[in-house]
Amino acid sequence: MQLLPWDQIDTVLLDMDGTLLDLHFDNHFWLHHLPQRYAEHHGISQQQAEAELLPLFRQHAGQLNWYCTDFWSRELKLSVRDLKREIAHLIDLRPDADTFLAAIRAAGKRVALITNAHRDSLSLKLERIELAPFFDRLISSHDYGFPKEDQQFWFALQQDFGFDPARTLFIDDSLPILRSARQFGIARLLAVRQPDSQQPAKNTEEFNAVDDYRLLLP
Repeated sequence: MQLLPWDQIDTVLLDMDGTLLDLHFDNHFWLHHLPQRYAEHHGISQQQAEAELLPLFRQHAGQLNWYCTDFWSRELKLSVRDLKREIAHLIDLRPDADTFLAAIRAAGKRVALITNAHRDSLSLKLERIELAPFFDRLISSHDYGFPKEDQQFWFALQQDFGFDPARTLFIDDSLPILRSARQFGIARLLAVRQPDSQQPAKNTEEFNAVDDYRLLLP
């Protein structure tokens, strides 16, 4: 991991789930907790629930609906907001993410949280983990009507937040999203090696990756 040229970075854009927060909460929710509650609600086996849900998840992956609690609540006839609250104790900060955030604030960088998470999910996570004070802005892609995978998200973000892509660092655990940011012209991109603490490290392909936030400190 090469040291970042902090003198050439004015703006830091950070994803939330899998980047600042452990992705274990989200993976456990979508792959285990939601199918279990769906099975109970519909009086079917968990195996049957998974067989019904997984094709739906695949169908909407990477689209704004995939990240929308209102959409899934309507689609599944369950309150996704309430179900997430049932396992909110699993929401956790990644090691040293807060140390990194404090350091880039102290270094005078402009810092924005940019997440595909619906505002409901963002609010729940901010209740559990005090992230808001570290940021100039907390932005959900739902505010713009396009997910981060879409170029129109980045155009809307630049109009709204006003940043120079050539002097911006963006960290995210999603490779399709990093590729979208690269297409827009963001100069410095970092992936996350192990977004879910309960899963093995992943191949971040053409992107350098964060293993330890302390190594990035300005």
